[in-house]
Amino acid sequence: MLSLLGFGTIAVILLLLFTQRVAAIVALAGVPLAAAFLAGNSPSEVAGFVKEGLGGVVGVAAMFLFAIVFFGIMRDAGLFDPLIARIVKWAGSAPPTVAVATTALALVAHLDGAGAVTFLIAVPAMLPIYERLGMSRLVLATCVGLGAGVMNIVPWGGPTARAAATLGVDANELWVPLIPAQIAGVVFALAIAYYLGRRERTRLAKVAAGDVKAEVEESTARVGQRIPVPATGGTDGPASAGSGGGETPEEPDKPDKPDEPSLLRPKLFWVNVVLVVATLAALIAAVAPPETCFIIATIVALLINYPGMKAQSARIEAHAVGAMLMVGTLLAAGVLLGVLDGSGMIESMAVSAANVIPDWMAPALPLIVGVFAVPMSLIFGPDAYYFGVLPVLIEVGDQFGISAIHLAQASIIGEETVGFPISPMTGAFYLLVGLAKVDIGRHIRHTLGWAWLVSLGMLGVAFATGVIPVWVS
Repeated sequence: MLSLLGFGTIAVILLLLFTQRVAAIVALAGVPLAAAFLAGNSPSEVAGFVKEGLGGVVGVAAMFLFAIVFFGIMRDAGLFDPLIARIVKWAGSAPPTVAVATTALALVAHLDGAGAVTFLIAVPAMLPIYERLGMSRLVLATCVGLGAGVMNIVPWGGPTARAAATLGVDANELWVPLIPAQIAGVVFALAIAYYLGRRERTRLAKVAAGDVKAEVEESTARVGQRIPVPATGGTDGPASAGSGGGETPEEPDKPDKPDEPSLLRPKLFWVNVVLVVATLAALIAAVAPPETCFIIATIVALLINYPGMKAQSARIEAHAVGAMLMVGTLLAAGVLLGVLDGSGMIESMAVSAANVIPDWMAPALPLIVGVFAVPMSLIFGPDAYYFGVLPVLIEVGDQFGISAIHLAQASIIGEETVGFPISPMTGAFYLLVGLAKVDIGRHIRHTLGWAWLVSLGMLGVAFATGVIPVWVS
């Protein structure tokens, strides 16, 4: 009975998240609370479950909040502007170079982990070049998506933060061992971009030679109007607020735009560079918990770039909405995890699931999860997967001695990271296809295989470096 109630709770949450009938916070916290009372728990017992669950995610929530504010301040101060301008200038007019520059721009723009912001920066910057050269907008969307997807693995990107909240560990514990795989992913994404650029150069040569088929192939990829971005509290990185990363995209016309001259701090460029490098170094070296690193970095960034209460309050308010939506989602997820664990539902669910998994298949569970992580992004948004599916997988794995860390890391390599630019479950996805003016179905078909290939390559590196086992003995 407890197992059925647990699976029913997960099913209802997934249904609500899929159909976007309610906000993610309502689904993640409200449904498990109702289930806990249906299971016969007293109010005091349920309160204990909630308290325990919130305690497990508060660190991750704090990290995410201050990371978004910190990188938002750096973007406001113009830290990334010179690099972005240099990348666009370097692109030139050769399709292979343009495609590689597009992915490189997305990689840089996604340093703050916000998918909507990345797409708002990268697509408008590169679209005029693509249109001038006659390059396919599908290539533009794919190159931007691959760059953003690989970078979405960073702890403040959304999926890693969610996985860390589910496991009750520091996000660094999941991310740092995956850095070699992520670096390999960057290389794979750039290599694919170069290949797509060369293929575009060949296609354009055929068009110039009068090949009608090659010209029609590109024209059918376009749509005549922008696709509206749904107002969803869905999922991506920091996608549910958004992530990958859904995430509620920032309004491009909101006051105090990052490029507003009064916000730029060109004289502090190198100071801000040192601050960012020092913060990332502290994260990788684990000199302090991630939330502490970002709290200190945010304080220093505000004091250096925007002295005075009025200026500092304005910067915090400018980035508060997206950050707080994600923090609220993480706290609601803490309620879900606390109730499922404290009530015994998740243990009962795991035992039931373990009974139907063949013994010979169980040792390969991390491999199976990693292989299918990208296509699972088409079905599960980050909230649904990391707060609904992953806990069950972890408990199932526990029945066979499989580490929860391994399952989480296998998931992070593709599920709503490399896979979030093709996920209809994230708000940023609609922003990407809308800005690039490409058909949703064609974009998914064009990008899915490349994203999956990048993810599998990263998975192979994770296997080779011993981070994720191929087979658990």
